[in-house]
Amino acid sequence: MESSMSTVSAGMLLFLIMDPLGNIPLFLALLRNVRPERRRLVLVREMIIALVVLFVFLFGGQYLLHVLQLKQESVGIAGGIVLFLIGVRMIFPPKEGGVFGDSQGEPFIVPMAIPGVAGPSAMAAVMLLANSNPGRTVDWSVALFVAWLATAVILLSSTYLYRWLGSSVLTAIERLMGMLLVALSVQMFLDGVVAYLHPVR
Repeated sequence: MESSMSTVSAGMLLFLIMDPLGNIPLFLALLRNVRPERRRLVLVREMIIALVVLFVFLFGGQYLLHVLQLKQESVGIAGGIVLFLIGVRMIFPPKEGGVFGDSQGEPFIVPMAIPGVAGPSAMAAVMLLANSNPGRTVDWSVALFVAWLATAVILLSSTYLYRWLGSSVLTAIERLMGMLLVALSVQMFLDGVVAYLHPVR
């Protein structure tokens, strides 16, 4: 991931990875068995937990990479591959669905906060951002918070969006987001390969 990535580009990348539109059916299914008066409270709680987890990876990720002795280039290439697979999965979702649809009771942390919002790909992305340019932690923090806020607004409005847009429109939008994520992942992969082949002396 290039250190020249703008705050806006980073925010867009994180927003696409969090995939709020794709999470709407999952969240609605999980909240189905929660008392109506507690649904919004539960959703807000899970979103805050996800934000805290992502900030932990943003600020502590570079130390983890240092301990594991991973180079920025290798992490960038690996991140590009992972995000490519996530994007492809968004474009061509698996046939089986509703893995958590029959959950009983009130969800806590899993699967709404993790991996619903703060999934492995989002954690890896914030680690990549922090490692790409540690001096821009404030920029990455702003990008993460804005992406999270946009995700939270969409998920808090999930009931209305699902009724208004319908499953077909939501699916189409999610696949478009998947296309954008695939393009970003390819660019990340190529940046990592170029940086590896032509390291800055």
